[in-house]
Amino acid sequence: MSRSIDYGNLMHRAMRTLIRQVLEEVSEHGLPGEHHFFITFDTLHPDAQMADWLSDRYPEEMTIVVQHWFDNLVVDDDGFAITLNFGDRPEPLYIPYDAIRTFVDPSVEFGLRFETQDDEDDDDLEAAPMAEDVEPEAEQASGPKDAEVVSLDSFRK
Repeated sequence: MSRSIDYGNLMHRAMRTLIRQVLEEVSEHGLPGEHHFFITFDTLHPDAQMADWLSDRYPEEMTIVVQHWFDNLVVDDDGFAITLNFGDRPEPLYIPYDAIRTFVDPSVEFGLRFETQDDEDDDDLEAAPMAEDVEPEAEQASGPKDAEVVSLDSFRK
């Protein structure tokens, strides 16, 4: 029987561990400097949890922005829970690492994209290209900012 090393799955595991470590640091100490995250995830993942109205609005994938206002960030071995503000409505989410499709920190031009088997690209994992004109929003002193769902099409090939 022939054996081979499954580099694709090994890389996916390593990158999900990296995301977990970054989120653990943010959970303990907050976001440093201008760092912020765009996280796109599969809303159909069986372990993803969100309000029904959000899953109805985003039936396949959703991108969250972790920047100005977030609460209750709890990180575990399988995923993370976070509360975000959607139109002055705090909504809890649970996002498994396996559901993450992209993780981008535009403040340092860092990005990961997890390819699924039905994607056209044969690569299992590649760095997401970064738009150079992305500028972080200025902090608002007036209070919490609504969560935003953004399209990451500008970051894709």
